[in-house]
Amino acid sequence: MTQARNAKLKEACSNAMIARFWTPFDEDWTHGYVLDIGPEFFLLAVIDDKIKFNGFECHRVSDIKRLKLPDPYEDFTAAALRKQKQRIARKPNIDLSSLAALLESANALFPLVTIHQERVKPGECFIGKVVNISKKNLLLHEIDPGAVWHQKPSRFRLSDITRVDFGGGYEEALHLVGGNPKPLMNAKRREKK
Repeated sequence: MTQARNAKLKEACSNAMIARFWTPFDEDWTHGYVLDIGPEFFLLAVIDDKIKFNGFECHRVSDIKRLKLPDPYEDFTAAALRKQKQRIARKPNIDLSSLAALLESANALFPLVTIHQERVKPGECFIGKVVNISKKNLLLHEIDPGAVWHQKPSRFRLSDITRVDFGGGYEEALHLVGGNPKPLMNAKRREKK
């Protein structure tokens, strides 16, 4: 099953096809261009319900269900994107070799990173700057929905992370209002203990 999914994702990536898929954590379909595939996650340029590009998502390959290639409405979607002059500025250089590498590269390229833990906290996401990554944990300096930075970083188990987003309109708006966080003292030292 995973080999078949990988083959379809590679086909979508190679042929610039709009992919449509569902995951058990979502109520609706996800649409977009597959830009790269790693051993565990793949990079998607998301097309939202307004038929506009809205950042990037990295989904676990194993979570993909009902993958449709091409998207049944690919002709309409591609035409609408062209007419709205919607283009992916450039493919971000995201390292998909591991979850830690994905998080580090996204953090280096984008002001905010969103993580999802859909198996343990469905419907919730956590947004912020990566402070540190160990073998098992991520320290994230979170920003809340009011664009206020938390005083202390939050710890998340890497094994619970099912999706990583960045470059979307919501992340951009939070960063625009909240700016960059103040440096956290001793965050890296605390993680190593």
